[in-house]
Amino acid sequence: MPRTIYSAEQDQITGLLRQLRLDAGLRQEDLAKKLRRPQSFVSKYEIGQRRLDLVELREICRALDIPLVEFVKRFEKAVGRRSR
Repeated sequence: MPRTIYSAEQDQITGLLRQLRLDAGLRQEDLAKKLRRPQSFVSKYEIGQRRLDLVELREICRALDIPLVEFVKRFEKAVGRRSR
């Protein structure tokens, strides 16, 4: 297994999170405020410089008003399309 933070699955996660933020009409700064984090936190995970743990992902989903379970369903659907 390669020792890198970059993978097709990671790209799906970051792309989905970015799209959800945009769909919510939020700038990175807006989401960062809701998360009580610096804007660079949002930027770094969106461009793939930083991976998120499950607790952080759950926190982001809450701020975007999407249940974590729904996020995982969307992720699995996106990844399933790519592997076919």
